[in-house]
Amino acid sequence: MPSLSRRAFLTLSVAAMGTVAGCSASEPRGALRLAAGPEGGPYETFGRRLADEVHRTHSGLSVQVLSTAASVQNLRLIGEGRAELGLTLADSAADAIAGRAAFPHPVPTAAIARLYLNYLHLVVPAGSPVLTPDQLTGRTVSLGAAESGTSVMAERVLAAAGVSGIAARQLGLPESVAALRAGQLDAFFWSGGVPTSAIAQLAEQTAIRLVPLDAYEPVLRRAYGPVYESVSIPAGAYGRRGPTRTVGTPSYLVCATALDAGTVRAVTEVLFRRRDSLQVPDAPGSRLDERYAVSTGTVPLHPGAAGYYRAVYG
Repeated sequence: MPSLSRRAFLTLSVAAMGTVAGCSASEPRGALRLAAGPEGGPYETFGRRLADEVHRTHSGLSVQVLSTAASVQNLRLIGEGRAELGLTLADSAADAIAGRAAFPHPVPTAAIARLYLNYLHLVVPAGSPVLTPDQLTGRTVSLGAAESGTSVMAERVLAAAGVSGIAARQLGLPESVAALRAGQLDAFFWSGGVPTSAIAQLAEQTAIRLVPLDAYEPVLRRAYGPVYESVSIPAGAYGRRGPTRTVGTPSYLVCATALDAGTVRAVTEVLFRRRDSLQVPDAPGSRLDERYAVSTGTVPLHPGAAGYYRAVYG
């Protein structure tokens, strides 16, 4: 993006928050809860590193990292007042703002930053006859953990492909990998960075194949908007000789709209100043870029985050 496409919005956001400059002049204090993801997974690892850096930079500000199923549950926790910060896929965040799908009412959520791109994987054994998602009918498939962003994307792809009659299971990534290796699954979905270490380790032990999903990206965009992109898992990932076209969606760091603007600005600043300390193999924080981070679609930037970006751009 050659220039800040959301400059007008940022200007309005900074004006609306009024005292953000004064807030940022004082040291933020308090205790925050960050709804992250499954224990040991990329979201939780990223969250713990961010929490450490926030406390290291602002000794009066602590962040408790909550282990969760990820996107949908994280947004529910924010809406219920049981978390102030959360990590989520963009499609789930857009649903929460609109009060649709898993969210019967709009969730008062704002974005702090767009983080990194997630790639939807559909993993099958190398010898599987499944070449397209519609061939999953009658098979046992893990859609991802309940209330995860993976399960949202998987269900939408299957609906777009007209798939019905599968034996659906809702397993997290470690459980999906173990079940496929044991012959208890015909396929599993996962949305994450590339390479995802658990799938890379599986590929070293078991011959696997990735099923292309990009044919359904136009259908998803028509139904849900530009939160979905056509992307490519590059050649070499998981030992594959060629690339695999699939569907991608970014992840966001979000917060409750009522969270203090000075606190949000402090967290945003730490996110970028300490980006090199946030690197996770499955969640590459080193790719954070302020120009990319403001592109959060229908999820509005929090005034505190907008104040930081405005300061960066002058």
